[in-house]
Amino acid sequence: MQVVCLQEEAFYALFDKVVEHMESKRKNKPAKWIDAEEAMVLLNIKSTTTLQKLRDEGKIRFSQPQKKIILYDRDSINEYIEKHARETF
Repeated sequence: MQVVCLQEEAFYALFDKVVEHMESKRKNKPAKWIDAEEAMVLLNIKSTTTLQKLRDEGKIRFSQPQKKIILYDRDSINEYIEKHARETF
């Protein structure tokens, strides 16, 4: 095993770079669970009733962590869109 010694200043500079790198990776990845507004944008719909219909029919996944909070699974919305894609001639 090899031991590496760093001065305190160098250690904290390295640590800051690691944290910065991890935060930049996290920011580039879209959130798995999104709110109704973002779900409607992805689906290109204007009505919350249409969104509720998709939810009630089991066409898109959702989670309801609290009574008035409903979150939608971004992956299931993308799968729904892909499933209804039509090939060109």
